[in-house]
Amino acid sequence: MYYVDLAVTGLSFGCMYAMMSVGLTLVYGLLRILHIAHAAVFALGAYVTVLVANATGSLALGFLAALAVTPLFGMAIYRLLYEPLLQYRPDVPMVASVGLLIFMQDAFRILFGEQGVTFKNNALAFKTLDIGGVRVGVVQAALIVAAAVVFVGLHVLTTRTRVGVGWRATVSRPKIAASFGIDPIRVRYLNFALGSALAALAGGLVALMDNLVDPAIGFVVSYKALAIIVLGGLGNVRGTLLASLALGLVESYGTIFIGQWLDRDAIAFLAVIALLMIRPQGLAGVRAA
Repeated sequence: MYYVDLAVTGLSFGCMYAMMSVGLTLVYGLLRILHIAHAAVFALGAYVTVLVANATGSLALGFLAALAVTPLFGMAIYRLLYEPLLQYRPDVPMVASVGLLIFMQDAFRILFGEQGVTFKNNALAFKTLDIGGVRVGVVQAALIVAAAVVFVGLHVLTTRTRVGVGWRATVSRPKIAASFGIDPIRVRYLNFALGSALAALAGGLVALMDNLVDPAIGFVVSYKALAIIVLGGLGNVRGTLLASLALGLVESYGTIFIGQWLDRDAIAFLAVIALLMIRPQGLAGVRAA
């Protein structure tokens, strides 16, 4: 059962990475920009979840507030930061994105302190479920279920609705989509709103699992998310999902064999480097460059 427990842990982390990374993939697929500031959206979602939950006593309201605030923040990033810079080389908005991330981290540090904030009442972090003899943390289960629901919903949106089909068309064939009357600006706003909501959900669940939100909560996760979208094939959502789950499992099982020499994060990056050396085109067969 120990290996099953590790698989559940790996899948839960993989689902968190997926919810974080898909937003990056969506932005890159549409604008060819590495959206580094997505980590600030992840952190903002975590902070809003904790602060509203503590103020109201309702965890549900905390998540709803995060899902309301972060899409607006994500759209503001596009409108105020990226849109004026789209005429320049892709590295220009990327540098601006890094600057925004650093600014947001310092703002969180000034507003909420270096040590961060915790939930006043977080019994869920310590509750477990017994599923067929396997002990699964409630928050781990929530991560897996939330990711499954979200990505099934995204699949339905992008394949069965007019908005989703227009979205995909704008990503793959922007000029043709525009000739059919699809507004690319609306698609971009939708892109940032959905990606930001996913990051906020992941951030809130990670905060719940760790019972802590500090200014650097999105720092390492953002590095891993960037590695994941490269491994999955830049702009490839299916590849991103596959790479996220693979990375979560590699991290989890890697702690058994080399955990005495390397920590979890180092294992993840070592695995990404090794996989890219073997398969530089990415797991989905799309070249990552």
